[in-house]
Amino acid sequence: MEKQEFVASLVAGGCAGMCVDLTLFPLDTIKTRLQSQQGFYKAGGFRGIYAGVPSAAVGSFPNAAAFFVTYECTKSLLGSGGAVAAAAHHAAPVTHMLAASLGEIVACLIRVPTEVVKQRTQACPSSSTYNMLLVTLREEGVRGLYRGYGSTVLREIPFSLVQFPLWEYLKTLWSWRQGHTLYSWQSAVCGAFAGAVAALVTTPLDVAKTRIMLAKAGSTTASGNIPLVLYDVWRSRGFTGLFAGSVPRMTFISVGGFIFLGTYEKVRSTML
Repeated sequence: MEKQEFVASLVAGGCAGMCVDLTLFPLDTIKTRLQSQQGFYKAGGFRGIYAGVPSAAVGSFPNAAAFFVTYECTKSLLGSGGAVAAAAHHAAPVTHMLAASLGEIVACLIRVPTEVVKQRTQACPSSSTYNMLLVTLREEGVRGLYRGYGSTVLREIPFSLVQFPLWEYLKTLWSWRQGHTLYSWQSAVCGAFAGAVAALVTTPLDVAKTRIMLAKAGSTTASGNIPLVLYDVWRSRGFTGLFAGSVPRMTFISVGGFIFLGTYEKVRSTML
């Protein structure tokens, strides 16, 4: 991967991430409160809808940049060389899945601490982001900031395995139909659709991740056992509990996917 491509992926990914996170933040707050253990209204309802936004602002650029640099690097590594390139062309969906999964594992190193602070502030709007960070560090240390790392990765990988191959497939299909490469907005439409499908399918994992991040330190939920958390949600709230927040999550991700992937392609192609 050339230096120019690397820089383009870094800047494009970062800009796209910030655009989405800051534009659609209220939807994310609503989703977190719908999924929280104490229920929507006790977690703040529609009050303080921008609680936790500083955490999202700090984390979104490096998080998205880390994802796309890893994604593009992995794609170019797996797709380089004559015979390898020919084989990679046939294994394109697998390449995209691998690249997206690796991208998520790297990005989560940055995303999880900001997500923990953000979600706790969203579910307790009376506290500021800075206070929440201090409380977490004082009570649980740095480990507390990484609570839910496993569940976040386990949510993101299936999500990427659905979203990215579907996005690439829809782009290929559409460009083949119209006989030329897609415009940025067309690529964004494909991204929005792929994101909505992936969001719906992975909502139960997102519910588990939210519960684990918000749980009281030392509780069974805080230990991060996903099947146990999901069983607990199912027992107390049934099927609807497992898909709590799916509408704001799908809206956030499909509109977000439109802005994110559209901005990414536009900034990247402009820089290259």
